[in-house]
Amino acid sequence: MYTATFTIYDDLNFFLSRKQKNKPITHQWDWKASIKDMIESLGVPHPEIDLLLVNDVSVDFDYIMQDGDDVHVYPMPYYQTHPHDNKIQLIPEINDRSRFILDTHLGRLASYLRMMGFDTLYRNDYPDDELAEVSNAEERILLTRDVGLLKRSLVVHGYYVRNTNPRERLHEITERYNLAEQVEPFKFCLRCNGNLHEVDKADIIDQLPERTAEFYDAFHQCDSCEQIFWKGSHYDRMEKLLNEVLEK
Repeated sequence: MYTATFTIYDDLNFFLSRKQKNKPITHQWDWKASIKDMIESLGVPHPEIDLLLVNDVSVDFDYIMQDGDDVHVYPMPYYQTHPHDNKIQLIPEINDRSRFILDTHLGRLASYLRMMGFDTLYRNDYPDDELAEVSNAEERILLTRDVGLLKRSLVVHGYYVRNTNPRERLHEITERYNLAEQVEPFKFCLRCNGNLHEVDKADIIDQLPERTAEFYDAFHQCDSCEQIFWKGSHYDRMEKLLNEVLEK
């Protein structure tokens, strides 16, 4: 039987049992185990880990655990405030604009992210296999309320959404991924994630409610589902929410 000590830091304690939180954890095993498998057996999904130190040496997820190891597990983005010499980068950086794919529990958040101008895939019937595969193939950040989904080996970029209130979820993700610096409002269709383009009123007037045609002159239409948008009361509410998020 082998024994190692694990210390889990900061926000990663969210995934631990009450008895394990904020204290060293002594763990025993009797098989050849990678550090990734060992940490995930404690409850912590690998996409949320930024730095692994074993006996004060940075290691990757493939490191094979040894008897007596002293393991320290740090959350993302720990490196920004606590640089470490010879740090092994566990999660590759995404150099392009942030893109997302969300599981079935996060439909309102998907609409909010599209409102802010982020390419966000969402269906209420995505199977877990497809979520993991698309996230991997397209380098999309997987947002989910399913810890097991985040532990799938295909998932590289992912995050478990803590909040249950839709507005608080938007605040949470905006802060987590520094989205305030990337906002391009009303670039994507809230319904299907298609691109929006300006359209002449004359070309779509027969599709508009009578009072809408009377009071509004500027319109956008989705390239994919052809939904038409204008700056009505719904737009005002979204703009208010967007300003609230950016100010916070």
